[in-house]
Amino acid sequence: MGENAEAAPAVPAEILDPSGGANQTRVRAYNERLVMTLVRRHGGLSKAEIARRSGLSAQTVTVIIRELEAEGLILRGAPLRGRVGQPSTPMHLNPDAVLSLGLKIGRRSAELVLMDFVGTIRRQARATFAYPMPGPLLAFVETGLAEIEATLSPAERARIAGFGVAAPFDLWSWAPEVGAPQAEMDLWRDVDLQAEIARRVPWPVVLQNDATSACAAELVFGLGPQYPDFLYVFIGSFVGGGVVLNSALFTGRTGTAGAIGSLPVQGRDGRTVQLLKIASIFRLENLLRADGIDPKPLWYSPDDWVDFGRPLDLWIEDTAAALAQAVVAAASLIDFAAAIVDGGFPGWVRERIVAATRAAVDRLDLQGVLLPEILEGAVGSRARSIGGASLPLFSRYLLDQNVLFKERD
Repeated sequence: MGENAEAAPAVPAEILDPSGGANQTRVRAYNERLVMTLVRRHGGLSKAEIARRSGLSAQTVTVIIRELEAEGLILRGAPLRGRVGQPSTPMHLNPDAVLSLGLKIGRRSAELVLMDFVGTIRRQARATFAYPMPGPLLAFVETGLAEIEATLSPAERARIAGFGVAAPFDLWSWAPEVGAPQAEMDLWRDVDLQAEIARRVPWPVVLQNDATSACAAELVFGLGPQYPDFLYVFIGSFVGGGVVLNSALFTGRTGTAGAIGSLPVQGRDGRTVQLLKIASIFRLENLLRADGIDPKPLWYSPDDWVDFGRPLDLWIEDTAAALAQAVVAAASLIDFAAAIVDGGFPGWVRERIVAATRAAVDRLDLQGVLLPEILEGAVGSRARSIGGASLPLFSRYLLDQNVLFKERD
């Protein structure tokens, strides 16, 4: 859908309860989501390829494509010539068809983004703080949203599908580590964050753990299509993670599967501590402060760090040693194809951490362990924001990743 079609926004799809029966309407909605999911995953597919991968008949696919085009959700690409037979025309998701808002809440900063249908951030607002408190955070939601909406046309505002929130669970935890008064952080115990935001916005609100959201972003927009099973690690104020099995995000019984920050590892002094005590940015903050270096630039922009010298070197070395132990422990339980590492820092820091982790793994006892590839994340420092903004898109338009491994090659 081009600029001239802006006045005819796509109507948000109905959110269907997956536990319901399969009447004709539900089957049609499922098949439409399946087609859009396959197109998104592969970047563009012809009708014949969609039919082959989905198992739907060519006639059914043609009808679905016609409906999705009419709604502006899918665009035709340029015909691919030079092959035997008729030219093949790839179908693509229309980036302008649907927009989504995502809020990332960190221990030192918050970010609000507007994302399009293919994962590109269109607008953003950011705030930093010593530690998150309910009042200032909700005030940022209101001011940040007003700032973003002021730049949008009425048609663009009408295409916003929802508001996704990526936040640490139990925000009152670990107050001593970030230097926050426990009494103030305890205020979060009585705050229903999802409900409070829902009172302030006119769209559906979806809430998920921040590290799980980042893992979902990597699964959808990063290396996920290449690795059906991977351990994901995101290093923010605290380290967290996620687990992907059979191309599906595995959240576990309580939604905390992959929360690797609690894994026991051995520090350089030989003592056993939780991974988050070593491989978290709050520890780098403390190292900088101990060296007389102002740590505030860590939180201004995650992509604009400077080389902090010795404290950064020490942090990367210790983080890599701890991550190596965590990767080997995880690989001993599940045969992951990859361990993907990302975080709230520039690409050059991520590159150093991954290289040092690979080296540290080689120094461990690997007998009986099938080691996964240790890779840099492809989404980057905004993985949590992108993951949060993805939540409404999957609620309304795309299928849960559990169906994707069933497609035909």
